[in-house]
Amino acid sequence: MGQRWRKLGRVYVPDAGEGWPASHAANPFAVPLDDRTARVFFGGRDPHNRTAIGWLDLEVPALRITASCPGPVLEPGEPGTFDDSGCSMGCVVVAGDRWYLYYLGWNLGVTVPWRNAIGLAMSEDGGSSFTRISPAPILDRHACDPFTLSYPAVIRDGGRWRMWYGSHLHWRGGRETIDHVIKAATSDDGIDWRRDGRPCIVPDEVDRAFARPSVVRDADRYRMWYSVRGERYRIGYAESVDGASWQRLDAQAGIAPGPEPWDDAMLAYPHVFDMGGSRYMLYNGNDYGRTGFGLAVLEGS
Repeated sequence: MGQRWRKLGRVYVPDAGEGWPASHAANPFAVPLDDRTARVFFGGRDPHNRTAIGWLDLEVPALRITASCPGPVLEPGEPGTFDDSGCSMGCVVVAGDRWYLYYLGWNLGVTVPWRNAIGLAMSEDGGSSFTRISPAPILDRHACDPFTLSYPAVIRDGGRWRMWYGSHLHWRGGRETIDHVIKAATSDDGIDWRRDGRPCIVPDEVDRAFARPSVVRDADRYRMWYSVRGERYRIGYAESVDGASWQRLDAQAGIAPGPEPWDDAMLAYPHVFDMGGSRYMLYNGNDYGRTGFGLAVLEGS
C-alpha cells in the first residue's frame, strides 16, 4: 500500500537582500527540539556560489520560523582542503550531549567538475555552533569509491552506526549521464567507517542517478527516501528488512511535483522525520534549492 504525503507549504526561500544566504536553501534536515519545534539545517550559497551550512528553528506544522543562526555555522575550509569550495548539508545525529553533523565537502576539479568527500563537524552547545573534527574527510575516494562521493544519511542502529551515501560510477559523458548509486558503511563510533562496497540502490535505463538518501528504521523494516533523476528529479522510495538489501518501490513514494510553481518541475533532497506523533518530510523543489524548501506530512501518521 502506497504512502500519501500532504504538502503543508513552502517553509523558507532565501532573500538575497538579507545577507547570507544569497541564494538557495538546499538539503534541509530537521532535528526535533520538542514536540512543536525542529531545528532545520540547510545549505545556502554566497555570491560566489559557495555553499555553507546554517539553521533555522521551525514550529511544526504551523510553518512559523522562530529563530535562525546569525550566519553560517559551517563554512568552506582552508584553501587546498577537501571542502574549500563548499560545504553541503548531509545529516545530524544527536548522541548524548554531542551533535554529529555529517556534510559533503566540495573541491573543484580540472579534468572533472568537482570532487566530493564526506566530513564531520561536532557541536556541544545543542546544535548552535559546530567545529570540524579534522580538516580532512572521514570518508574520501577509495578503491570502493574511486570517483567521488555524495550526501550521507546516518542513523544509530542498536550498538552500531550505519551510513548510506552516494557514489559515482564514472565521469563519462558529462554531468547529465552520470550513473550515481547509493552504498552503505558501518561504524562503531560514528567517525571511523567500514564500507560495504556494494551498491544497494542502482540506476537502470531510465533512472541514472540516486542521491541524498533519508533512512528511517521502523519496527518491521527500514525505509529509504531519495532523489532520483530520470526525465526530471523526483523523490523515490525503497524498503529493506536488514538495511543492506533494498527493494525499490518508487510508485509508493506518494509525493510528486506541483501544483505550486516553486516545485512544479522537480522534487529532490528529502528528509523524513518523526515529531509530535506524526511523520514529516522536508524537501526541495525547482532548481536544486534555489526556490527554497517545503514541508509535507504523511497522512494517517
